[in-house]
Amino acid sequence: MLINLKKQRIGSQAETTARLQERVHKLAGIRLYLQPTQDLTIDSETGPTQFRVSLTGADNALVNEWATKLTEQLSTSARISNAMTDAGASGSAVFINIDRDTASRLGVSASSIDDALYSAFGQRIVSTIFTDTNQYRVILEAKPDAHTNPQNLGDLPLRTSSGKTTPLSTVAQIREQPAPLQITRVAQYPAATIGFDTAEGVSLGRAVDAVKQAAEDIGLPASVTLTFLGASGAYQASQANELWLILAALVCVYIVLGVLYESYIHPLTILSTLPSAGVGALLALWISGQDLGVIGIIGIILLIGIVKKNAIMMIDFAIDAERNQGKSPREAIHQAALLRFRPILMTTMAALFAALPLMLGWGEGAELRRPLGLAIFGGLIVSQLLTLFTTPVIYLGFDRLATRWHYYG
Repeated sequence: MLINLKKQRIGSQAETTARLQERVHKLAGIRLYLQPTQDLTIDSETGPTQFRVSLTGADNALVNEWATKLTEQLSTSARISNAMTDAGASGSAVFINIDRDTASRLGVSASSIDDALYSAFGQRIVSTIFTDTNQYRVILEAKPDAHTNPQNLGDLPLRTSSGKTTPLSTVAQIREQPAPLQITRVAQYPAATIGFDTAEGVSLGRAVDAVKQAAEDIGLPASVTLTFLGASGAYQASQANELWLILAALVCVYIVLGVLYESYIHPLTILSTLPSAGVGALLALWISGQDLGVIGIIGIILLIGIVKKNAIMMIDFAIDAERNQGKSPREAIHQAALLRFRPILMTTMAALFAALPLMLGWGEGAELRRPLGLAIFGGLIVSQLLTLFTTPVIYLGFDRLATRWHYYG
């Protein structure tokens, strides 16, 4: 069932979902699963919950057992809601154990038993009736009673080598026992899927940590593998690659600045403004309760290009004053800080006001854009307060270091 929310409403999607679930849970025998839908998604499968994990192993019974235990453990977590699994869905199955000694004595082979079972329940086509207007297949099958009552299966006649018939119960033991309705496989291994949603106000990162902690608390064996799927799996992958992504961006920036300024030192002065921006972005995300997801990482990478322009404006002017006007490093950077203060402030304020709609926005998709605006806004505020004072100091420090290298060289 698809529910479209009105644009003029009170509360976000998460608050509306929580309010509906609270009312429906009061009805006995009904479990309601709600999740927000998006036009762009990385999930290849849909389910009753927004996030999924899978347990895989060589033994299907063992996988189902631990999937049930993990689901029960997640149900007690304050960070997880709507924990469910497909491991508990079971039906009935009939198992036939052939007494091979008796079957051999009576002249009944395993292939004849297989053929008899297929003829009774496999819808074997034995003939086709052709008419002027159509054709009709003749299907061989057992009486309807044999399909509904497993006890009648023992009366299935089998042909012996002597040409006589004997019932199936003579050469086999027939028993009925519970069995799974379906066996899910991941990478050809039996698997069980566990679905969950995040509790209200809980980020995906904290929910993923809660799942890992729950698996550790129940003592998940090494023979059963826990794997995050869909959006939670993409979050895990982004967490593993985000450090390398940021380092690659910094290396590219350093190479470009080194070529432009023909220096190994001054690009480091410009890059020294980035830690304060990163701290500001992380602080803004932490205060607002947002997790550092893919959108937050994009905001930090954008800060690499926005924040370093403060240092570029000052360093570019100072280097030009040193090389073309013959000024000392202290005079050059002091004059650069005075003359470049206004354009630095103007560009920073323009970027800040551009990030405000992302940070304070509402409507459809606001939850996706908000981490981007928070990262940019927090990073710009902290970097603007610090880099105007730290950049001249770092510039003079690196200049003295370069002078000593040339002196001792």
